[in-house]
Amino acid sequence: MADLADDVLPLIRTRADLHTWRASNAHGAQMHEGVDLLREAADQGNPAEAFAVTQKALASALKVIMRADDSSGIIGDAVRDLLDLHADLSGPAAPPPAKLVDWMIKFQFHNDCDFFTLDPVRYAPALGDVGMARYRRRLDEIRAGLEPLPDDWRTSFRHELFTLDHNDRRLAVLDRDADAVIRTHARDQRVAAWLDDTAKALAEIDEYDRAIDWAQRATEFDRGHQSLTASETWCALVAAHRPDELLATRLAVFRRFPSSSTAARLYDTAGDDWDSLQDEVTTTLNTRPRDAVLFSLNTLRDPRRAWAQAHDLSLTDGALWLDLIKKYEKIDRLAVLGPLTDLVYAELETAGAGHYQAAARHLVRMRRLANGTDRAHEVDTFIVQLRDIHRNRPRLQQEFDRAGLR
Repeated sequence: MADLADDVLPLIRTRADLHTWRASNAHGAQMHEGVDLLREAADQGNPAEAFAVTQKALASALKVIMRADDSSGIIGDAVRDLLDLHADLSGPAAPPPAKLVDWMIKFQFHNDCDFFTLDPVRYAPALGDVGMARYRRRLDEIRAGLEPLPDDWRTSFRHELFTLDHNDRRLAVLDRDADAVIRTHARDQRVAAWLDDTAKALAEIDEYDRAIDWAQRATEFDRGHQSLTASETWCALVAAHRPDELLATRLAVFRRFPSSSTAARLYDTAGDDWDSLQDEVTTTLNTRPRDAVLFSLNTLRDPRRAWAQAHDLSLTDGALWLDLIKKYEKIDRLAVLGPLTDLVYAELETAGAGHYQAAARHLVRMRRLANGTDRAHEVDTFIVQLRDIHRNRPRLQQEFDRAGLR
């Protein structure tokens, strides 16, 4: 184990100052190299050695993340990878169940870093019946030892309660107890995400009909982002277990959450039935210009249709106009000069180097497209006029010079 530890742990540990974003990211990348070495050791038939070093690496990684600027999440991802590897190796490594229980309890309840959770379901093969019974007793002891909740408990956070609730949910899955899964995951059913979690957990124990029901409830809970996310759970479950109902489900989701994304998924599912749905989808999306153009451009792959919609529906999304221009210029390169002119004006409404640079890029593009046509002089005149109108903006003049707009 010494050789593997010597190779891995220096990649995890550091005394460097990680309070800067750049330093934290660099060390996080190095930590991922250590994780890769551990995986290689496990693949080469040394699970016990890799497990022991992974556990040491986790202890060090938690200390590192507590003093790092991990706003990019690179170090956090490394810790999660170590946790996944630790759980995966626990079975093949066969550590003493009592020691594993002690580690799991310490990690979850006696750790300064409480950002991460463990999944007892994944450790069940290593714990066995005796070890799991011991683990449950330890959880019960912690629960019994908690002080009474304060009067303001609804607005306070208690890590022990959160962790116990998490374990209750996962142990309900381990027990394959559908009623316990619903009780622990759905709770008081006040949050769409809880209903979605319930559906996923029920699917995990092969209760697919009930899972589909709860996913539909989550989707229909409200029109917020959690319900939209749940709609994908609903569709995935229906696709896997009731494929004949998938088109109707996708249509229901589109009607509830009309967008280019839900329309695209409906289109992909519809196949030969698309003709019967096209008018409804078009009418619905036409109330949302950006979604209508996105759908025509990226799903139907019809830039002519998207171009017409962008004009008819008064599209105002500059980034989408640029994407549309890029594709439509292959059809009619002079037609895009008008929208590019509008984009130039839009950029120059706001002072600033970034806006001047964007306007200059649009003008360079206009000049390239018009080159060799009877519109070339018009573009050159437009550039001269802009330079004159904005002659008191020295930074604009500078950016135009840099772009060769003379």
